[in-house]
Amino acid sequence: MSTPLLLELFAGFVAACVALWFVLLSRSAKPREVGAEAVAAAPALGLGGPGGLPVALRRLAATYFLPEGPLASTALLLLRLTIGVMMIHHGQEKLADPQQFANTYVASLHLPFPLFFAYAAGFSELIGSWLLILGLLTPFGALAITGTMGVAAYQHILTAGLNIYVLELVVLYLGGSLALLLLGPGRISFDAAIVHDLLEDPSSSPSNDQANQPLTPAYAMVRGDSRG
Repeated sequence: MSTPLLLELFAGFVAACVALWFVLLSRSAKPREVGAEAVAAAPALGLGGPGGLPVALRRLAATYFLPEGPLASTALLLLRLTIGVMMIHHGQEKLADPQQFANTYVASLHLPFPLFFAYAAGFSELIGSWLLILGLLTPFGALAITGTMGVAAYQHILTAGLNIYVLELVVLYLGGSLALLLLGPGRISFDAAIVHDLLEDPSSSPSNDQANQPLTPAYAMVRGDSRG
């Protein structure tokens, strides 16, 4: 295993730990839990009113970014790290010699401006990998890798046919990134921390409810002195 790959693995692990640390800080600072079940009761709580997100959008965001159960989020974290860390060096290799990649792979697709598409593929894999590792803008990162792997699968089929030994790695990356695009990043991500804060309704906290209650006058019964 080469030294750059070891550094990439270490950087990915550190980035995931930092993301987890931020998520835990967000949870400890705001103990109220926001999830699909809580958002499902939004009409009863009066959420999604004027100035807020629509109830259907809140429910969809909670289901996508805040899945129930720790095992689901842990599995999505492992999938993000596996795809992101293993995909980084592919983007680096393309950007190290984009002209060679354009002549070898992009030219066979008969696309205009092959050098441009070589740079687009390299940056899509490199930036998309880091977005998956951090769990930041995960749908965009997953979409970037899914699109690149889809084109790569088409190129392999066009040049080598349905050769399983040529297609297997591309299909694994394609299936994993497509799964992340459909399932979301899980709770152990920057996206989950951001969405958790956006979906939390500050007006429903007890302190704000007490502060927003109108003041009512107090009456005291005064008994006069009957002597005299």
